[in-house]
Amino acid sequence: MLHTINGLPAHVLLIHLVVILIPLGAFFTVLSALWPAAHARLGFITPLTCLIALVLVPITTSAGEWLKSRQNFSGELEQRIQHHANLAAGFAWYALGLFVVSAAVWWFGRGTGLRFRPVPAESDDRTEPADGGTATTMTVQPRAATASSSLTLPQWAAVTLAAAAVVVSALVTFQLYRIGDAGAHAVWQGSVSSG
Repeated sequence: MLHTINGLPAHVLLIHLVVILIPLGAFFTVLSALWPAAHARLGFITPLTCLIALVLVPITTSAGEWLKSRQNFSGELEQRIQHHANLAAGFAWYALGLFVVSAAVWWFGRGTGLRFRPVPAESDDRTEPADGGTATTMTVQPRAATASSSLTLPQWAAVTLAAAAVVVSALVTFQLYRIGDAGAHAVWQGSVSSG
């Protein structure tokens, strides 16, 4: 795993990417879920942002564990750093949840052509026999979904997905705040004078 970058602990550098990409991905997910114009403009950028953040989270966590193992902490500082590490240990699941929801919002919000469109009865080809007989031959030609068709969710499912996007985005952002706050207190509490 990546432990140092240019001689510096990788954790303190990588965390900046996570702190930017997680809230950005959450913001894009909520926008895409609630505003069709934003969904059309952002497209696959939303789940891609969340995927990059998801990949960076375990790398950053591993770099943090490596850094913690190379330091000699004791007392209250050790407890604060352990609290930070405990909060961060499960964060990959939050990032995974954000990615799954963002991918679902992207997938169900785009035109997919996954279904065949039903052929209306009036579009059936009816041919009359050339000899003036009474037999009618009916040929039904199934059509594949056109580019204008889309996979539409029932209204309850679309509302549920939008609500999930808001809730998951809020939870992952709040958990990231908790982890960062615990890390900042671990490193800086008592190091800077208030006067």
